Amino acid sequence: MASSRLTDAATDSGRGVVTRFAPSPTGYLHIGGARTALFNWLFARHHGGKYLLRIEDTDRSRSTEPAIAAIFDGLDWLGLGGDEPPVFQFARSDRHAAVAHALLAAGKAYRCYLTSEELAARRERAQAERKPFRIESEWRDATPETWPVDQPYVVRIKAPREGEAVIEDLVQGKVTVRNEEIDDFVLLRSDGTPTYMLAVVVDDHDMGVTHVIRGDDHLNNAFRQLVIVRGMQAIEGGWFDPVYAHVPLIHGSDGAKLSKRHGALGVDAYRDELGILPEALFNYLLRLGWGHGDDEIISRAQAQEWFDIAHVGKSPSRFDLAKLQNLNGHYLREADDAALAALVAPRIPDEPDLDLLTRAMPVLKVRARDLNDLAAGAGFLFAQRPLSLDDKATALLTTEARALLGQISELLSGHADWTTAALEATLKQAAGDWGLGLGKLAQPLRAALTGQTTSPGIFDVLELLGRDESLARIAAQAVPAANAL
Repeated sequence: MASSRLTDAATDSGRGVVTRFAPSPTGYLHIGGARTALFNWLFARHHGGKYLLRIEDTDRSRSTEPAIAAIFDGLDWLGLGGDEPPVFQFARSDRHAAVAHALLAAGKAYRCYLTSEELAARRERAQAERKPFRIESEWRDATPETWPVDQPYVVRIKAPREGEAVIEDLVQGKVTVRNEEIDDFVLLRSDGTPTYMLAVVVDDHDMGVTHVIRGDDHLNNAFRQLVIVRGMQAIEGGWFDPVYAHVPLIHGSDGAKLSKRHGALGVDAYRDELGILPEALFNYLLRLGWGHGDDEIISRAQAQEWFDIAHVGKSPSRFDLAKLQNLNGHYLREADDAALAALVAPRIPDEPDLDLLTRAMPVLKVRARDLNDLAAGAGFLFAQRPLSLDDKATALLTTEARALLGQISELLSGHADWTTAALEATLKQAAGDWGLGLGKLAQPLRAALTGQTTSPGIFDVLELLGRDESLARIAAQAVPAANAL
């Protein structure tokens, strides 16, 4: 049933599908906001429609330019920039106020002169009587001649008091609220500035938004916003009920509300601090609450083809950083080596050789889960002699191991063919001749070449470092063996 309603608002009015993502610029683009943007973008793309951006910056005390820049940066990184220049809500305050005055003139709204002290006293009385607090303003039906002179007032909507309101939500299904539960909420504050509730409705109408896809924490707001929409429908044509889809929020892996302890960082932190690729985060966010059979790896093109609101789940999805990192590992292995090297290079001190880093990518990215893993794994390539050894590598280089390195140094010093295959053949032959397993050679050799006990394959390490650097590092840790093994 949900899929049959997908484009009702558009087809009824002859319009195409238009979605919007409308963040408040009070901080970074968080992971839940990024998923909301993704779902809006995909829905518009799937239906050949338009995806718009709106910055809801009416809270001037908390909206900042750095936050706006961070939101745009995160969206662009994920490939979720808007199809048109963004709308800034604060700049449209006059238009919002004009709609409020139209509702006021038509008797769909009213001046309310209740003071904050009167409202507080009524709220306290309701709490004392353990009753829900509802605005019951004596100014609702007052006539102009009774209005006080030179006293501040707010403009409130006249919410219906009888019957019920129904929303056929594409995710939540049929949701019903008794109209008596909807307050006469404020449209214009006493200073004449519009409220968020009014601004959202006016902007959605003026932007031609047909489908409002957002977090389910806004579901209650939808019933209030429809009061404004329907008030304007009675005044002038061209106002349509949007189709709503309220998506469950994201929880942590333990089922609790998502927080920083679960890895709920800004999108920029996943890129800059954790070294996540945009393709991986795009894919992971897509699978948070939506699925296509058993498919886990979903390309951008497939996502646009397959996405539908009908398969968004009603239950909160669980964010799992380890799963994101594992998925990121897949995209690292699929990535172009030169492009990957360019991303890793800034994470390595002293401007590493980009050509060498690119050549190393095929062996470095085998087990890496993020760009930081790649940078750490590539560190040995650019380390300066004398090489710093970690504790495990130091413990491994016993007197016997250093003597063995002396033999290896002598063996390889005359080796002309410095390729992975030739080096492997030579060292395997030597291990057999000396009665040793290959691991007995590889362990001290790895410690001497990398300063660590883990690295890419030892023959790859030798080839990447090159003949002169490899022999110099081996010699630095070797002592002449008293007797050949």
